[in-house]
This record gives sequence, C-alpha cells and structure tokens, in this order.
Amino acid sequence: MALAPDATLALSPRADDPDSWMRAEASPHRQVRPTLEAAIAFKPDVVVRYWGGEPRLLAALERRGVRVLTIDDATTLEGVRANVIKVAEGLGERRRGDALVVSMDERLDEARPASGQARSSAFYLTPGGFTAGKGTLVDAILTAAGFANLATSPGYAPVSLERMALSPPKRFILGFFDLFRSDWRGPGRHPVVQRAAKGRVAARLPASALTCPAWFAADAAVMASEGR
Repeated sequence: MALAPDATLALSPRADDPDSWMRAEASPHRQVRPTLEAAIAFKPDVVVRYWGGEPRLLAALERRGVRVLTIDDATTLEGVRANVIKVAEGLGERRRGDALVVSMDERLDEARPASGQARSSAFYLTPGGFTAGKGTLVDAILTAAGFANLATSPGYAPVSLERMALSPPKRFILGFFDLFRSDWRGPGRHPVVQRAAKGRVAARLPASALTCPAWFAADAAVMASEGR
C-alpha cells in the first residue's frame, strides 16, 4: 500500500487487524485468503510476503509466472532499508522506495539524542514475559532512541519474575501491551511485574510498530525516545 498505492491490491485477511500499521488504509481494499484458489482467482502479477504461507502455494504461483517477493527478517535498521528497496524495486517503484527510506531516516533523526547527551538505560518487555537483546530489531530501535538496552541475553529471552521483584529496572519500554487480549495471563501482565513497572514506564510501543521489519521501526524509535 505504501509503495504501490495505485496498483490493484489484494491484502491479507489480517491487514486491518489492530497490529497492522496501515490498517486504516487497508479498509478500501479487498482481502484474499492465502490459498491457491483465491490467488488464482485474483491473478496477481506480484506477491509480497513476510512469513508463513504454504510453500507449495508459493511454488505453484511461481510456476504460473507470478513473482514472489519475500521480505527478509531484518534485525537492523540497515536491514529494514534493504527490505524497503528490495520490495520497491520488485514492484517497479524504486523512486517511492527511496522516498520512504528518506522519510524513515528523518524520523530516526528525530529520535536520536542530542550530541553529548548521556544514554538512559531501559528494559524491553512484552505481555508474554519476553525481552529482546542484541541481534533483534527491538534492540536496534532502542539504540536509535538513545537507550542502552538492559537485556543481557542475545535474541528474545524469557524474563524472571523473581528478578523483576528483587531488582526491577529503572525504566521499562513496553511492547504489544495495547493488544489487550494478547497473552492475557502472560508473565508480563503478572502483578509482580506490574508493581515493578509502576512509575517506571518510559514508553509503550504499539504492536503495529513492532510486528514487521518495515520503515515504521523509525516511528517506534521516536515513540521510545519521547520517554528518554
């Protein structure tokens, strides 16, 4: 929708879900289930996918001459830029892709701390009780926002309730807590964690800014920086 808004689009049935960044823009477009029958009926020239999808479906589409563009699971902001350009080129919309990258970098400039400003430390937490360390896009977002990430383990790791109770971080960055039905009984919503985080939440990042390695990772960085 961002790169080829003039195209005839068919979107995932989840395109207007609460964790979709462009859910408002999705409403005028048709939604198509990811099945071979639905895809053949729509007759796409290009399929853009991130994760999931039946491999046989993708192979069948390619046999019918459909180009399949796969968004990579980027863990850095440079990887996000590469994703934007990759899809833009695949859609014949390089100029729009370049403009989107410029817009993303402008947002990152907004998030960046002033020269000489000391970095604050923060701990990322999801309702499911997970945090994100080195090698994750969340870590890249926190770094861009001027935070030192307190997560010590690389990748995504479960959080210890006991540690939260005995030695809570000074600042929390919460992610996905806007999805009220998500992990309703997860460790991240436990009363122990709620008490530990009380008065210490620097930012609450919506699921829509975190679900995909796309340009709006820069918007997540701006949201996080506002709590710095």
